[in-house]
Amino acid sequence: MTSRDVSITPSRWTRLFGNRASNNADSTSDSIGHTKWTMGILNDRETVEVPGSVLLLAEDRNEPLGLRNIHARTSHSSIPAGFAVEPQTPRPAVASKKRTDDGTIILDPQPDDSANDPLNWPSWRRDAALLSLGFYCMIGGGITPLIAAGFTDVAEEFNVSVEKVALTTGLCMTGLGIGAVIASPTAILYGKRPIYLAGAIIFIGTALWSGLSPSFESLLVARVFQGISISPVECLPSATIAEIFFLHERAYRIGIYTLLLLGGKNLIPLAGAAIIGKLGWRWAFFIMAMVVAFAFCLLFLFVPETFWDRTPSRKPSHKPSLLRRMSSRRGEQLLSAMAEGNKSDEKALIRSTNENHKHVGFSADPEDQYKISSEGAAPSQTENEKNGEPSGSAKQPDPETATPTYPVPSNYTQDLRQKPAQSFVQHMKVFNGRLNNDNWFKVMIRPFILLVYPAVLWSAIMYSCSIGWLIVLAETMAMIYRDPHRYNFTAIQTGLVYLAPFIGAVLGTGVAGKISDILVRSMARRNGGLYEPEFRLIMALPILITTCMGLIGFGWSAEVHDEWIVPTIFFGIISFGCSLGSTTSITFCVDSYRQYAGEALVTLNFTKNIAHGLVFSLFVSHWLDKDGPKRVFMWIGIIQLIVCLFSIPMYIFGKRARMWTARKNLMEKW
Repeated sequence: MTSRDVSITPSRWTRLFGNRASNNADSTSDSIGHTKWTMGILNDRETVEVPGSVLLLAEDRNEPLGLRNIHARTSHSSIPAGFAVEPQTPRPAVASKKRTDDGTIILDPQPDDSANDPLNWPSWRRDAALLSLGFYCMIGGGITPLIAAGFTDVAEEFNVSVEKVALTTGLCMTGLGIGAVIASPTAILYGKRPIYLAGAIIFIGTALWSGLSPSFESLLVARVFQGISISPVECLPSATIAEIFFLHERAYRIGIYTLLLLGGKNLIPLAGAAIIGKLGWRWAFFIMAMVVAFAFCLLFLFVPETFWDRTPSRKPSHKPSLLRRMSSRRGEQLLSAMAEGNKSDEKALIRSTNENHKHVGFSADPEDQYKISSEGAAPSQTENEKNGEPSGSAKQPDPETATPTYPVPSNYTQDLRQKPAQSFVQHMKVFNGRLNNDNWFKVMIRPFILLVYPAVLWSAIMYSCSIGWLIVLAETMAMIYRDPHRYNFTAIQTGLVYLAPFIGAVLGTGVAGKISDILVRSMARRNGGLYEPEFRLIMALPILITTCMGLIGFGWSAEVHDEWIVPTIFFGIISFGCSLGSTTSITFCVDSYRQYAGEALVTLNFTKNIAHGLVFSLFVSHWLDKDGPKRVFMWIGIIQLIVCLFSIPMYIFGKRARMWTARKNLMEKW
């Protein structure tokens, strides 16, 4: 993107980044004399066009910078995410795009002219799929702390310590982490419907196994497999929502999913406590099995396969080949390419809604990335965009290998395009064969490679702490509230304490996005219209205040035997801050690397479940028994403080780190 491509006040742009030393469109490197700092963020030494940065041109439109420096994906993802190609054709060409019925919003992604395209399904079918999946996610979200209020009862029955019983929570989280690594690549290859249904069936079996466990060891093993079975609720629903709803519809639906998932973590333990108090802890699993059986029926009836390959059809082979051979020249040959590629340019023109820069960012269609490297006709690209080299590289690709080897469009999708609208019964088909030819092992290993990316690593640590402290509290609830020397609560009374974190989670989920969006838009305006993902890190301040205050206050009040309402209020404050933290970490991560959104969610959940959930479950209960809640939660508050303080170097060096990862291109080497 050159400075003449954007309509922004010249004086402000000049003040921020300086003038171009050269306006030559053939330049393969950025020659911008830009400032070293902007809004406290270190700019890259060579370019301002850094992947993840977005130039906000108007309220209803944005354009990603750094497209020339980002490598096109060569593999499938569970979440359609990517970037739009720069618009080069006149604005009226937008009229050819499909719009909503009232004509005010251009549909993104553009649906096919097929009734079988999930985006063209009737509204009732799409909303039924969302609610059915959301109900299942609410159950799955609460399975980890299901029997937290009954730890004392389990300990008495199996003649073990309460500290050992807390391990059932950590091992369930271990299963969640392992399951996500298995479920995500399998869903990419074979579809999400069989994964949801198989997981629900295994979940029912493990719930019965847990309820019938003859020994404590059997219960531990059952909880591991229970976590594996329910793991799809953490890594796949966002992808399903992105496949059945347009961009302008997703934010609200993703909000519903998030609320149900987080709400389940607080409401299900409450219901479990009531069951434990009346019928015993085993019946918590038996009733859970019944509820999941009902959820399975909803999934079977109302959640069909949502996969739809939106890879655009290739042009006749000689045309792209010719254009690729012309890619090292611009001048007169570029004019010819513009004439031949007029239709491709039309398709590349996208007008995003203002939600693109507001929300987590499942925001664009993978077809745009495909076009960048496979059609070769978009005149906005430089040579280095096409061969996948960052700007400034002198490397010239071989004409025959310049295009990444994208999988051919799915036969499954091609077949459905040819058929009339499927009936309700046809939608209930469980298995549709292999949907693409990606290598399962390579797809599985990609989330771990993302841990080398500083933005993803920071997000993983923040997300792990944000969700992990709530699990730590669940593991210590019985030890604090059911202790005869403190509050001497019953199982039901202990479960009712979860109302406080539920209210905190609802408020945090609702407020986090709004506050973050207001701050981001304000900072982008002050930055001359340029949005940086690092602006999201300003939220680290309220996260630090609420979580540290809540953690230290909870432990201190429980230690000195304050009235039960005092630590309960602090529990709600912790939940509020953790909701801010989880939302901020996901948003920052996906805004930085939207093209890897699917893998990033697996990375975050795996780190949360294994590196935090399992590790803390091994010692936190013993630590609490030895040192008391005041000392334990004081140190946990200090850990949270240190994690939040790492936001400062991440804010300063984050932009340079994004450009470093773009140059290294580690993900596309797999």
